Amino acid sequence: MRQPSVIARRVAAASVSLVLAAGVAACGPEDNDAKGAGGDSTPHKGGTLTVLNANPQQDFDPARLYTSGGGNVPSLVFRTLTTRNREDGAAGTKVVPDLATDTGRPNKDATVWTYTLKKGLKYEDGTPITSADIKYGIERSFAPELSGGAPYLRDWLVGAADYQGPYKDEKGLDAIETPDERTIVFHLNKPEGEFPYLATQTQFTPVPKAKDTGTKYEQHPISSGPYKVVKNENDGERLILERNPHWSAATDAERKAYPDKVDVRSGLDSSVINQRLSASQGADAAAVTTDTNLGPAELAKVSGDRDLASRVGTGHFGYTNYIAFNPTIKPFDDIKVRQAISYAIDRSSVVNAAGGSALAEPATTFLPNQKSFGYTPYDLFPAGKAGDPAKAKQLLKEAGHPNGLTVTLTHSNARDFETSPEIATAIQDALKKAGITVKLQGLEENDYSDKIHNVKTEPGFFLAHWGADWPSGGPFLAPIFDGRQIVKDGANFNTGLLNDKSVNAEIDAINKLTDLDQAAERWGALDKKIGEKALTVPLFHPVYKRLYGKDVKNIVISDWTGVLDVSQVAVK
Repeated sequence: MRQPSVIARRVAAASVSLVLAAGVAACGPEDNDAKGAGGDSTPHKGGTLTVLNANPQQDFDPARLYTSGGGNVPSLVFRTLTTRNREDGAAGTKVVPDLATDTGRPNKDATVWTYTLKKGLKYEDGTPITSADIKYGIERSFAPELSGGAPYLRDWLVGAADYQGPYKDEKGLDAIETPDERTIVFHLNKPEGEFPYLATQTQFTPVPKAKDTGTKYEQHPISSGPYKVVKNENDGERLILERNPHWSAATDAERKAYPDKVDVRSGLDSSVINQRLSASQGADAAAVTTDTNLGPAELAKVSGDRDLASRVGTGHFGYTNYIAFNPTIKPFDDIKVRQAISYAIDRSSVVNAAGGSALAEPATTFLPNQKSFGYTPYDLFPAGKAGDPAKAKQLLKEAGHPNGLTVTLTHSNARDFETSPEIATAIQDALKKAGITVKLQGLEENDYSDKIHNVKTEPGFFLAHWGADWPSGGPFLAPIFDGRQIVKDGANFNTGLLNDKSVNAEIDAINKLTDLDQAAERWGALDKKIGEKALTVPLFHPVYKRLYGKDVKNIVISDWTGVLDVSQVAVK
């Protein structure tokens, strides 16, 4: 997933949708049965689920959304060929069938993927869902006026690089075939063993051509999921969903759809959201948030209240906060300087600056510490909990800096406890002990994002973070370390400007694998190999802590999204 600072709403999915807008297996609420609060934790149908969010659910069009696993609120309306497994913890990182009968059938080299749709699939108006609708839904995502979704299809599909969508080119994409109403076949430029993960993105949502209204489609997209849109105000600031009478649980093993209605209210201050969830008065008793975490001060208050503590959902999303080096800028062109900084880092102080151990876990690997990513434990520059300034000084001396050196650390002024002043100051204090004077350059969020994502302006030493489009090492390592993904005239995410032929070749080799467990092992080994180059200093992985109302039941938090899954909750 692209940096949350660039695409904040995508992280929590997520966000994003992203968003937004991010370990060990995720667990349910602390000191509580993971399936719900209260004396009767049995989920029942009925009632209204209220969603209290800071960020509006903008661009509610499947072509324009950039989500992880189909998103959270979006997945109530948009079904896709595959989806994430709606289970707690590590089990939730698996990809499972949704509209399709299976997760896809590849040819021998994974360049052709075939799907068959389930029988009996219908839209909210009762008309059947066909393979041609999925093909059309994907094609419209190429239209410039509907841009914003995941970029992979343009790169992966044969002949798609310059396609401008069906409004300009009605012929469509030859790379997508629909030999009959239930079969769809994808032809790829190169082997992609993780295509089933991509098929969870909302671009794979069926869209009936006759009902397509272009940029106005977001106001009333035709539902293929358990809920339909009955109101969309101010570009997703208020979104009201009611039951889709033609959705059938017999064709959907993943979404429970307990509430009769879902009322999404956005544009709220994060402190207000947490206050309302804490009080749980009126409709807020049956409320959740999909994008607002508890902050350090709020968490301290909640932890001292047994009732509130029982209503905190804890989760982990594949996400790493790190220091990035630009090795074309002195003194960071010297690996010993980069190694010295790696040894000097005090991860305990960084974790404290991020909100403490309840909200952040120290990281020594770039890949998140989850099996699905291929996590392989390593610590190439062991510095203990508080750093090793003596080792750092030794390396600086070997690099020709016996009296230390002065560097500038670029960070964001956004109070996100990730790339913000608190983290930068903790790094500044730790490096001072090693004889490194750190000058801090704080930038407003947009300026910071523009600066670090432009090859021409990228600083030598800055804070960064990365979240996963799906729980695998591929979308985590390739955008940051594949030299062929360096963008010289646009948004670049290969912060170390690495273009190593052996790394690129290994990425290609792993992408050919359809055995995802085998691929995970290879991603883990590649992570360590890249780590030896000291182009980043992994700092910590965030932990999500989110309140929910006292009448909310059936809490499911997977390691795919790290947050409460609204498709599973009950409120009655």
